[in-house]
Amino acid sequence: MSNGIRIVPDTSIIINGKLAEILENEELGLCEVVIPAAVIDELQAQASKGREVGFKGLEQVKKIREAAEKRGYLVRFSGERPTLEDIKLAKSGRIDAIIRDIAKNEGATLYTSDYVQALVAEAEGIPVRYIQAYEKKPKLTFEEYFTPDTLSLHLKSGVPPMAKRGKPGNFVLVKVRDQPCTEDELEYIINEIVETARISEEGSIELVRSHAMVIQLGEYRIATAKPPFSDGLEVTIVRPIVKLTLEDYRLSEKLMERLKNKAEGILIAGPPGSGKTTFASSLAEFYSSQGKIIKTLESPRDLQVGPEITQYGPLEGDFEKTAELLLLVRPDYTIFDEIRKSKDFQIFADMRLAGVGMVGVVHASDPVDAIQRFIGRLELGMIPSVIDTVIFLKDGEVKKVYELNLVVKVPSGMTSVDLARPVIEVRDFETGNLEYEIYTYGEENVIVPVSEVERYLEESMEIVKEKLVERFKMYDPNVEVEVLSPGKSIVKVDKSLIPRIVGRRGETINKIERELGISIELVPSIPKHGEEVEYEYVETGRAVEFIVPGKYSGAKITIYLGREYFSTVTVGKNGRIRFLKNSENGRKIMEAISRDVDIKLYLED
Repeated sequence: MSNGIRIVPDTSIIINGKLAEILENEELGLCEVVIPAAVIDELQAQASKGREVGFKGLEQVKKIREAAEKRGYLVRFSGERPTLEDIKLAKSGRIDAIIRDIAKNEGATLYTSDYVQALVAEAEGIPVRYIQAYEKKPKLTFEEYFTPDTLSLHLKSGVPPMAKRGKPGNFVLVKVRDQPCTEDELEYIINEIVETARISEEGSIELVRSHAMVIQLGEYRIATAKPPFSDGLEVTIVRPIVKLTLEDYRLSEKLMERLKNKAEGILIAGPPGSGKTTFASSLAEFYSSQGKIIKTLESPRDLQVGPEITQYGPLEGDFEKTAELLLLVRPDYTIFDEIRKSKDFQIFADMRLAGVGMVGVVHASDPVDAIQRFIGRLELGMIPSVIDTVIFLKDGEVKKVYELNLVVKVPSGMTSVDLARPVIEVRDFETGNLEYEIYTYGEENVIVPVSEVERYLEESMEIVKEKLVERFKMYDPNVEVEVLSPGKSIVKVDKSLIPRIVGRRGETINKIERELGISIELVPSIPKHGEEVEYEYVETGRAVEFIVPGKYSGAKITIYLGREYFSTVTVGKNGRIRFLKNSENGRKIMEAISRDVDIKLYLED
């Protein structure tokens, strides 16, 4: 075209709207816009997948045609549609190469906002005009809403902007302004963020899905959502407001010693907003200061760490590939921020079992829930080898620390030694108290609160005791019962009643045991004694006698040989208690006297 220009645009300059602006605002004379068919197909493919860039690009093509018609410019489409192989190789630059070929064949100028595309076109001798998509501003629009104590900003179309202000665990949700956000305003903010992330060294687009994106821009983590994924256009921007050292948490010397020398499989758990990531950053800096090589696994990469700590994302979208690389790098510790999927748990376990110290961050409302999330994903016996320390945070503070150990024992609440099995003990690290046990029960892996087991045992043993007392009062109103365990008890009754309770060949006691479901050991009761009674000891040719004051005639007296109960007798006339020497009791008394055993008499209550 002798007095005009022929333009071949690529996808970048169409999507960002710069070509439509040029056609509307610049005098181009005789102008012909040649849009490659590959560009239209690429935009259609993106739109079919529900991606915003596709819809935005097709809308811009419409605006380009409208602007061209107003200025009298020609618009036509050229080139063949890309083959299946071209589409597969799009990420390798095949579509960009097709666009450059069309510009060369048409004798046109390539318009692009892709710096690499512009460099390649210049190298191939193709006329090119590079239009920078976005000029970096000193301050982004959304930053005007952030104050020093702002934790997060929440923007949604039709709703006034809201912000969480305060500190982790102690914040309030405040209205930033009364005027609701508009869709145009939020679209501008999103475009501003995306373009800044593309040109900024501190920006990266971490996740792109249908109608949703996650972007890390410096200290800001930004999530966007658009209809139909959400019911309205929404932007959420989160940032850490404090950077702490491990000393700021005022951890005990015992825990600091464990972190330095022993803990190598650490879980940092807590609910959203509890300060997990801040603590993980502090722990990473602590290990780095100890002369350790530290790497991180993050998506998005929002840990606030020093430049000596390398932050890795998912390599080619896969953390497993990143883990393979890390094993070659051989870090001393790896911080795995936000373990979510089953594959993440497996990667954490594989790296730990390979000898790498691991620190994982998981969402959990309770410290034991963090351990629960590994059950079913790993063999039960492997868990203590993968996790040895659980640190639970809430409101920005360390609230609980657990340590895990594998032992072989009978689980709490079980009595038979045949039930011994491998048990994971979960103990309070500071006190050493056993709080949970994890073991296989039947076909299931169960996690049992030990305090609940003990409370249940106490309640059930009390019920058993009441039943035993009620049953044996039929024989002895003064029965005493001691329940040693859910399966064993001691019942103390009057010695003279034991034969009757046992029954012929033990039939009676066996029947009671079957009915109550508990083993019963019958022992003679020791009567409770009252005041001590003074006595005189007299020995005759055939008998031994204890002579007490006459006022005790007819009273019941309990005799103790040392600390052992001997017998309860009734005092005879004139205050005499008589035992024949050739009787069993007489022989026992004579033996006690010969051994200088202290004999005491008590008035029975």
